[in-house]
Amino acid sequence: MKIQGSIEINAPRNKVIEYFSNPEYLKEYQDGFVSKELISGSFGQNGAVSKMLYQTGKRKMTLVETIINNDFPESFDAHYHHKFMDNTMKCYFQELDSSTTKYSYEVEYTRINWFLPKLMALLFPSIYRKQIEKWVRQFKHFVENQMQIQN
Repeated sequence: MKIQGSIEINAPRNKVIEYFSNPEYLKEYQDGFVSKELISGSFGQNGAVSKMLYQTGKRKMTLVETIINNDFPESFDAHYHHKFMDNTMKCYFQELDSSTTKYSYEVEYTRINWFLPKLMALLFPSIYRKQIEKWVRQFKHFVENQMQIQN
């Protein structure tokens, strides 16, 4: 299952990349984000592996992120592993003008290995798309709010 989309962010590309690449800001736009811990490699570099922890109520979820290709400011590709699923995420950052950036993304679920998520993906794929779109919108709002604070 592949999910693609894009959104225009009213901020210069260098600022969008600054906020996107810094894990300190993940909690600002990804619901339930708790922490990101480097396991191996160099932070933000190709091949770096990090453990990401999310918590919603009492439910905890751990993801392992492996950076496939960090080509900032143009693009960022990573693989995410969970015991029940794997996905890849490709992000592209296009400078539309000096104060607007187009953030395009492609998320592909390559493995869903548990009955309920697999059933949901087959019957209600919009559930996955809506979560991704929500985080992208929240990222846009976060960056634009930061830009207003700075000005």
